[in-house]
Amino acid sequence: MDLNLIPKIKHTNSNNFFLLAGPCAIEGEEMALRIAEHILKVTDTLEIPFIFKGSFKKANRSRIDSFTGIGDEKALKILRKVSETFNIPTVTDIHTNEDAAKAAEYVDVLQIPAFLVRQTDLVVAAAKTGKVVNLKKGQFMSPSAMKHAVQKVKDSGNEKAWITDRGTMFGYQDMIVDFRGIPEMQQYAPVVLDVTHSLQQPNQTSGVTGGRPDMIETIARAGVVNNVDGLFLETHFDPANAKSDGANMLDLKYLESLLSNLVAIRKTINNF
Repeated sequence: MDLNLIPKIKHTNSNNFFLLAGPCAIEGEEMALRIAEHILKVTDTLEIPFIFKGSFKKANRSRIDSFTGIGDEKALKILRKVSETFNIPTVTDIHTNEDAAKAAEYVDVLQIPAFLVRQTDLVVAAAKTGKVVNLKKGQFMSPSAMKHAVQKVKDSGNEKAWITDRGTMFGYQDMIVDFRGIPEMQQYAPVVLDVTHSLQQPNQTSGVTGGRPDMIETIARAGVVNNVDGLFLETHFDPANAKSDGANMLDLKYLESLLSNLVAIRKTINNF
């Protein structure tokens, strides 16, 4: 898909991977603006097309007392402010049919969570907004099965679909990325590798998802070497105190070093 179809996106002719990055959840205006500004500074320097990511609510939680959001309208308005302040596109995930039209008023890309990607009505509702639809591969699905999710978007009159791999369940408490899936799914749509969620360790006895942030660069490097179209990662200036998914987020202070290494790999791959 032509990235130039996304409003406000920059550096589309750089031959770099594109990046969806930001905090797991919108916790407040100051934190969202702070994270977006830092990522934008790095991606502008490295000429990486960048879309700011933040969930306006978290519907899939392990425990009833887990953080779910600061309020739908409040969080969506913050996403709009990020977009207007820095002139960048934004992405958020949706969970219900009603969310699709509501979120589409504020963001440029609608993301379908992995657990919900087989929900036909939800995928169709997202597609009918005319926005780019980012379909996360179910942890329980094969790469080839994602062609049907993409086809639902296209059959709804929308050609703007991406697939994001976020790992496959490995046993009860781990995820693994099968890199054979990248070229297979690229037959159906541009493919993004969700680096941080691929390192989740779900179903912990505490009811709080764990993770392996020490492996972020390992997974990201492998994705770039295998010609993934885009990368997705969640980042925060204080992961230990983030309200959602802190165990597998990248500390913001390591972002520039990580992306610099990945861009160098991409340039080498482009020369082959």
